[in-house]
Amino acid sequence: MDEAMYDLTIIGGGPVGLFAAFYAGLQELKTQVVESLPQVGGQLTTLYPEKRILDVAGFSHVTAQELVDRLVAQTSEFPVTIKTETTVTNVSGQLGDFTITTNKDVTHSKAVLVTTGNGAFTPRKLAVDNAEAFEGRNLWYFVPKVAQFKNHDVMIAGGGDAAIDIALMLEPVAHHVYLMHRRDSFRALPHSVTRLNESGVETVTPYLVSGLTANGKQVTVDLKEMKTDNHRTVTVDDLVVNYGFISDHSVFENWDLQFDQNRQQVAVDGSMKTSVDGIYAAGDTASYDGKVALIATGFGEAATAVHAAAFAIDPHHRGPVHSTSVHLPNE
Repeated sequence: MDEAMYDLTIIGGGPVGLFAAFYAGLQELKTQVVESLPQVGGQLTTLYPEKRILDVAGFSHVTAQELVDRLVAQTSEFPVTIKTETTVTNVSGQLGDFTITTNKDVTHSKAVLVTTGNGAFTPRKLAVDNAEAFEGRNLWYFVPKVAQFKNHDVMIAGGGDAAIDIALMLEPVAHHVYLMHRRDSFRALPHSVTRLNESGVETVTPYLVSGLTANGKQVTVDLKEMKTDNHRTVTVDDLVVNYGFISDHSVFENWDLQFDQNRQQVAVDGSMKTSVDGIYAAGDTASYDGKVALIATGFGEAATAVHAAAFAIDPHHRGPVHSTSVHLPNE
């Protein structure tokens, strides 16, 4: 059993957790990152590694995998311990000495930062009869490899930024791309909608998928027009459903320490502190009034949380210096 003591334990190895680990390195905090998946990167690398990320300062766009690779390289500037395929089963104790119990070991930590994102995530599935029979063949809920859709006719179901991003990502390689939504307008950034309107993606609105029928190696999608009884069909090679994900933070329920929650997220104050002294949250895990759910927002929250944790551990800790005066270990 690993009974090591860390200054900071970061639970969750997504983009926000990785940046928090880097910033903890700047603060010279002994840090471990605990990630339940086989690799770091969270949803970005697991669900859509080739998706373009548009909300990170300094990049007009960057793919999800490229962003994670850069964050991993940044974090490697410091001796951060990263544990994958490791699930936290309990957190107990108090500021200065929390006990972190996982499926593999027990460690101690002076402070804890939770960056588990949306927790355990499962896609909102297509609610039509026999949909499961098409999963993994014609029906998909995420796009791990763009190349698998080369020269295919593809329909995307969804109306948010992610659905538009997927449609625009597939357009250069697919034969034809449809984007179907149950409303006439899309719930996305204006720039994304403009790019969609300028693209060759065919929008199909306002419709809802009402049935699937096998058609050789393809699938015929039955579409019902909203507020009418009108139907139309479109035959495609692939249907990609992007109705979002169901978040599950039930892992917290098994911990000795419990948090105040808001909309299934952890409520935090201005320093990203939860209702438990010494435990902080950042990224999609954290909830507060006025929050804008962007990766860029999560990066700022991570720095705020690490800074607060450092001072909670040691009130005499040096404050953060301006980034231009920081020197990395190999410089």
